[in-house]
Amino acid sequence: MSDNTIRINLWAGPRNISTALMYSFAQRADMTVYDEPLYAHYLATTTANEYHPGSEEILATMENDGSKVVEMMQGQHLSPFVFFKQMTHHLVDLDWSFMTDMVNIILTRDPREMLPSYAEQINQPTLKDVGYAAHIKVLEFLQKHNQPIIVLDGKKVLLNPKKVLKKLSAAIGIPFDEAMLSWEAGARPEDGCWAKYWYKSVHKSTGFAPYQPKSSPFPGHLEELYAECLPHYERLEKMALE
Repeated sequence: MSDNTIRINLWAGPRNISTALMYSFAQRADMTVYDEPLYAHYLATTTANEYHPGSEEILATMENDGSKVVEMMQGQHLSPFVFFKQMTHHLVDLDWSFMTDMVNIILTRDPREMLPSYAEQINQPTLKDVGYAAHIKVLEFLQKHNQPIIVLDGKKVLLNPKKVLKKLSAAIGIPFDEAMLSWEAGARPEDGCWAKYWYKSVHKSTGFAPYQPKSSPFPGHLEELYAECLPHYERLEKMALE
């Protein structure tokens, strides 16, 4: 790509603050945002279409061919900065080289807090569903190709949004914009059609909610998956901006 557009990938796992971050970046006049452009590709190439809510609508209304989605991402856009909210586990059967021409942010969250929330929608999640191992694959791919690596932890963002977003903006190479700290409640036009299943809380928000630890008992049936996720999370958490 020869243009000067800064393209930003936020590689997240589910039930994190990825949608809030998308809303945050969408407040910038110099930014275009896209909500999970590879979702239909993921559903079309895995068995996840059998248990993801709204999968038929997603497959019917979005581009199913991930290579064509990547071409769109690499193409021309109407703003100097472009933000792609992505799920790391959507990177199925794709050539990852497109990442080397973009800014890549890995967003993680303590699986002790994330897994119970995800299991409310997907009853028996697996390691492939929740993205922790895939995060490490992205990390190692970027390290192998000598690419800058930016890591965010959802908790650290919520504890001090302004401080972390200033550091994030500097790491990306764009000026910080105070508008990123708040937005109007309700849905946004960029929302994917799956918003009705996943975005109820963020639609009620007007900014980053204060961090609140989980108080409910951790479900016993998720303990084995938690043990699988934890080493991957701990590796990333040490690298996260704060």
